[in-house]
Amino acid sequence: MGLKPGFRNLLVLSIVFGSQLLTAAPKLRLSQTTVGPVPVATNGTGTASVDASNAGDGNLNLQLTSSVTWLVPTAGTPRECAAFLTCTPINIDIRPGTLAAGLYTGVITISDPNAVDAPQTVTVTVSVGGTVPQRADFYLPTTGGSQTISFNGIAPLQTSVTTQNNVQWLAVNAESFGSFRFGVTIPFRMTASTSGLGEGTYNGQITVAGSTIAGENRAVPVTMRITSSPIADLSAERLDFRGAPNGPKLVQNLVLSNRGSGNLTVSGVTATTSTGGSWLTAERVANTNIVTVTANATGLAAGTYDGSLAVASNAVQGAITVPVRLQVIAAGAPVLSYGGVINNGVGDSDYLGQGTIAALFGEQILSGDPVAATSLPLGTDLGGVKVFVNDTPAPVYYASYGQVNFQVPYNAPTGDVTIRVERGGTASNRISTRVVRGAPRLLRLGIGDYGIVVNQDGSFPIVPIAGLNSRRARPGDTLVMYAIGVGPTNPAVASGVGSPASPLARGVGNFRVTFGFAGPFGGNSVEVTPFFVGLTPNFVGLYQINVTIPAETPRGDNVAVALSGDDGVSNRVTIAIE
Repeated sequence: MGLKPGFRNLLVLSIVFGSQLLTAAPKLRLSQTTVGPVPVATNGTGTASVDASNAGDGNLNLQLTSSVTWLVPTAGTPRECAAFLTCTPINIDIRPGTLAAGLYTGVITISDPNAVDAPQTVTVTVSVGGTVPQRADFYLPTTGGSQTISFNGIAPLQTSVTTQNNVQWLAVNAESFGSFRFGVTIPFRMTASTSGLGEGTYNGQITVAGSTIAGENRAVPVTMRITSSPIADLSAERLDFRGAPNGPKLVQNLVLSNRGSGNLTVSGVTATTSTGGSWLTAERVANTNIVTVTANATGLAAGTYDGSLAVASNAVQGAITVPVRLQVIAAGAPVLSYGGVINNGVGDSDYLGQGTIAALFGEQILSGDPVAATSLPLGTDLGGVKVFVNDTPAPVYYASYGQVNFQVPYNAPTGDVTIRVERGGTASNRISTRVVRGAPRLLRLGIGDYGIVVNQDGSFPIVPIAGLNSRRARPGDTLVMYAIGVGPTNPAVASGVGSPASPLARGVGNFRVTFGFAGPFGGNSVEVTPFFVGLTPNFVGLYQINVTIPAETPRGDNVAVALSGDDGVSNRVTIAIE
């Protein structure tokens, strides 16, 4: 049958999930979880608001806290809102006081000890002194193109543009701006385009008027440089870390790509901090334009700490400064993120199939270094971490500070369930999700939309990539596709137990594999019955689909593939067929 039980090194499959019946309890819902940037005058004040509602039973008893003293949240008077719900406005007073002009971020925590999906947080970003930039610098290649810089303004802010020699290479527009809208925050976009201009430097300005923040009513100098040199494009304009003193070091990568000509080379990086000591370090990955940035919260008190990176390269911008901020939270019980349980290896959180492999995210799930199961069957306690689905423990595969991977038990109840974890007996909050009998999900390879699919010779059916065993598939080839969440099998396999090689645990029901996609805008597809759908021997919760590519299948480097069964249709992944 071409079964591939030795596929372990190609799959990063974190397992383990526990199931918890959803009891009658309030369920917290927020209208939004990010606010801003909100422009506020220096020494001025501002306001923001989000709505909290109850999607469950009973009543919410909201408790509000702020990570910074300059954000003060209060609960307003409940009112009727959409879908027959009652909404409680969370009014946020912004009181920057003596904060200098700049960008600041605080976190409002909205909790209820008896509610499911609580606590939740709202991240509020405030631009003291306004968001209209002091100046704008554009860098464009000689090959042409455009670049956009965005900022927020408070209506009825107005702008006008002038450029050197009246060549119209610069424009500024308000998004979603309507008449008679006063006091609301409106996004603006400044766009520069080469407009057929040659290499060189071009000057202009944007004049701002009508802002309620007096300091914003001024001329903003603008420079566009059209160059044949490399132009650095950053994967992030700033880096934010969040962790606890008892957690691991926090790591992010900053990637510099080249929007210009020639070869971009990063020559070095320097990390500095303005508060908290030497918690920030950075180093360039050898022979790459990737900078690995590490924040270490060990020994720091709860609070917010600032730093920056200075990245040196041969880019036309010269030295590039990247702000870095670390938010340290107090050591405490594990906290699960709302919506933080997903189908592992796929990333969606619509619902989970019985027996599927899931990943659960949060904070302070584990205090020490990550731990992983080393043998089967999987236990329900890994390094002191347990996962519960409706108070029933689930098999655990991996645990770290911010993540635990587990298998949804095959006998988990279908419908709404709650999930919680325990760390050394200390319980987390509860979050909700939905379990169904089967929710097939084809696993992704991590290269474009290609799936974890194997040709009969062991190669990946994708466009050939140097250093990777890969080749396009051909009609008549037999493929092995890997999936999770397909559902019950015959014979049944216990949760946490590796599937037997004999007899094979076959999926229950009728299955079809679709090659191609026929939609309203064209395309064609063909369906075929796979000759095996079931659990991969010696693995927990890992299914495989063995299928022969039909002669009439569509060709191309991105042919969609999906699995359908009695419990629905999977996600789509792609393969290459010649």
